Amino acid sequence: MARIRQERPVLLAALVIGMVALAAGMNKWGVLALVALMLLVVVMNAEPAVQAKLAELPVPEPEAPKSRLPEVSATLAGLDIPVMVLSGDASVLFQNRAAEKAFGEMIIGAHISARLRSPGILDMVRETIVTNAPNQIEHSERLPSERVYIVRSAPIDLGGGENAEHFFILSFRDISEVRRIDRMRSDFVANASHELRTPLASLRGFIETIQGPAKNDAKAQERFLGIMFDQTTRMSRLVDDLLSLSRLELKSHIAPDEKVDLVPLLGHVRDSLAPLAKDVGVEINLHLPEGQAEVLGDRDELVQVFENLIENACKYGQEGKAVDVTVKNGSGQPVEVTVADKGPGIPAEHVPRLTERFYRVSIEDSRSKKGTGLGLAIVKHILTRHRARLIVKSEVGKGTAFTVRF
Repeated sequence: MARIRQERPVLLAALVIGMVALAAGMNKWGVLALVALMLLVVVMNAEPAVQAKLAELPVPEPEAPKSRLPEVSATLAGLDIPVMVLSGDASVLFQNRAAEKAFGEMIIGAHISARLRSPGILDMVRETIVTNAPNQIEHSERLPSERVYIVRSAPIDLGGGENAEHFFILSFRDISEVRRIDRMRSDFVANASHELRTPLASLRGFIETIQGPAKNDAKAQERFLGIMFDQTTRMSRLVDDLLSLSRLELKSHIAPDEKVDLVPLLGHVRDSLAPLAKDVGVEINLHLPEGQAEVLGDRDELVQVFENLIENACKYGQEGKAVDVTVKNGSGQPVEVTVADKGPGIPAEHVPRLTERFYRVSIEDSRSKKGTGLGLAIVKHILTRHRARLIVKSEVGKGTAFTVRF
């Protein structure tokens, strides 16, 4: 019917000719045969035209299979552990926000080695791609703080047979806290047992003496009880410092983000140490800039740092009779706080080890001044968390200067 409609003018002309022939007296069957013949010719002539028009129509191409990567990425985006999606040639196709925070932003399409250069991780990824089997290793990051991860690579099964897309997932499970707690427990037992052995032995000896030979000697008992009190106080300080050190280690990787003005903070520290300075005959002099000296930090921890440094300067540099605390806050320069004394100084061979736990330049001098040997270790851990440096300069006979550079 479509063809007949297309040739409508020709058909009308054929009908008109037939009617004229019929009116002229031509046999009706002859007229009918003539009209049928003309219809047949029209239909036969229309066939090639229709075929040509059909040939001109665009042939629809088969649709390419839809990628499953957006679905995979949306599923992994909400995870709180670092995760990356890799292609068959180890190029990064996706990383979630936890991965960006841990390792920095990756260029999508770049090879995994552009960011992670660990031979262990690269070999593991290569083996997973070749064998299509999961693998895992333990990996450590040293900067900006020590982190330990269980890194796992595995293929993603999306179904679809041989023509399916091949993706691989690389995940990082942070076990730093577990490792740190294990190490902290062993260190605590080792350090505590070593440092507590001497005062505990002293306490036991004094108790046995009071119970035995000095049982009826009131003056000896009073003297021994005073020594026992000092020993228990020392043990209490030691345990407090060990616990403080352990707490700092647990959060050493978390940098503080609050602004702290060092000018009033150092004034507070000087006031709190004024009784100690008076007892040892030392004057604490503050040299502060005009205005503020702000740094990113935790106020309580920074108070602990400067209390430690100024207290050490008063105790071990008391021969100099003065401790100078100077703040530098130049434009475009890092903020620096220097605590300097005019005491006997520290021999050069001891300076690199000052921040080690329980390291003492003079054991007897440290114990006589009620030191635990953990003060500078605590200072080091706090400054590590604050991404700051401790610089020590000392010259025998001229004094010592501790500089904190933020």
